[in-house]
Amino acid sequence: MSQPSRIDVLGEHEDRFDEILTPAALDFVARLHEAFADRRAELLAERRRRSALLAAGGTLDFLPETRAVREDPTWRVAGAGPGLADRRVEITGPPERRMAVNALNSGAKVWLADFEDATSPTWHNLLSGQLNLLDAIERRIDDTTPEGKRYRIGDTPATIVVRPRGWHLDEQHLLIDGRPAIGALVDFGLHLFHCGRRQIERGSGPYFYLPKLENHLEARLWNDVFTFAQDELGIPHGTIRATVLIETITAAFEMDEILYELREHAAGLNAGRWDYLFSLIKNFATHGPRYVLPDRATLTMTQPFLRAYTDLLVRTCHRRGAHAIGGMAAAIPQRDPAANEAALAKVRADKEREAGDGFDGSWVAHPGLVATCRAAFDTVLDGRPHQLDRTREDVEVTAADLLGVHRLSVGLPTEQGLRSNVAVALRYLTAWLGGSGAVAVFGLMEDVATAEIARCQIWQWQHHCSRLTGGSLATPDLVRRLIDRERAALLAEGADPALVDDAVRILEETALGAELPAFLTTEAYARHLVRIRTAA
Repeated sequence: MSQPSRIDVLGEHEDRFDEILTPAALDFVARLHEAFADRRAELLAERRRRSALLAAGGTLDFLPETRAVREDPTWRVAGAGPGLADRRVEITGPPERRMAVNALNSGAKVWLADFEDATSPTWHNLLSGQLNLLDAIERRIDDTTPEGKRYRIGDTPATIVVRPRGWHLDEQHLLIDGRPAIGALVDFGLHLFHCGRRQIERGSGPYFYLPKLENHLEARLWNDVFTFAQDELGIPHGTIRATVLIETITAAFEMDEILYELREHAAGLNAGRWDYLFSLIKNFATHGPRYVLPDRATLTMTQPFLRAYTDLLVRTCHRRGAHAIGGMAAAIPQRDPAANEAALAKVRADKEREAGDGFDGSWVAHPGLVATCRAAFDTVLDGRPHQLDRTREDVEVTAADLLGVHRLSVGLPTEQGLRSNVAVALRYLTAWLGGSGAVAVFGLMEDVATAEIARCQIWQWQHHCSRLTGGSLATPDLVRRLIDRERAALLAEGADPALVDDAVRILEETALGAELPAFLTTEAYARHLVRIRTAA
């Protein structure tokens, strides 16, 4: 297979990969890099600068220089494209073949095909994911298990929305002019090149979820990427639609500005709860015990500082004609009837709260939760596709509200919470290093966001030697003992010792170090690339 001379493909070739890695597609990805790599590097440097200011004792507030954007009542975003008007249930998951069929047939309105948090970034996973999306759009993704069970797409599949990786991640298996490619542009570029026109012809369009944005300038970069890409491929301007995940504390202060920068392509915002908490801890890691959070299980969206974030998101979206999409329900169906009903009751309450607060839809991680989520929104929507008319003018949110972790209605972290964070982080990391990005752990479907919040809470509690319920202290020695105990449990269950030991090493390096690394996945790329295999 010939390819542009400035591109080197280091990943191993597998069957049909040449259908994705065509010379024309690779050249398109290379042109995206040529146009935008320098700006991306500048924005990542700005992230580091802003992080240093916060580490030195700075704080966050709404930007005075963009006040006019926030206060101008006249501008609106492009809004929903074809197939996106009704988003009451969205199901998320990696673009694996069987997952694709199950998600498209689940009854959800949207399938978020996730190349980011739910995908372990092996070369096999990334390229087979692109193939699976192409096959799904072409309706040739039928699959049969060894036991003879057949999977095929039904007549009314969910609308596909793709989540590429965040701006901070590189693609080590693809070099452009000798440097690792930008993961976001690889995922976006390959999908748009192969599937964009096909999706338009089938009555929807090329739609994307944008993760990990930290400010409106990063949104502006994505908007310029969209404009450039549409021009290059001859796709009408504004055909692309983007929904932005507000999953960093810095982005929460720039929701209006992010929508404004993307207004010709924007469809909505989403409340990404676990990464949001990770971002809060990361950005205020040096600010002492007043930002120490209790067990993640107690950090429900009814807590005042989280309620302020979601209320502001709904108000901002509906004021601008954008959908507001709620957070993830990660529960998975249980075999025990009582445990299953308890899990569904929590999901039901969460989705009823979101629908009542004005959200237009929400996320689930398993087809078994679609009906529960849909029922909650059906009741409130009452035949309408959304509730954009609920502008939530009653909402007034200040910087102090968004940062008000001291107003929590729950108490200290617990030793059980620390033990749970260690267990979940190690089990997830072991699976992730082995090539699985969406993993069932203790009754929940976990992804990278889970590992992020778990390991950063471990870091925060031991760094500040937090007092736990019962009087004990979260010390590095206690954490190491819990890690050793969980390592032994994983090995007793038959886990791969090499993967377990690498997972232990990552957790120790990122949760017990002097500083909290910005993103776990960056560390894993740099130090443990040998375990990010080129094939599953």
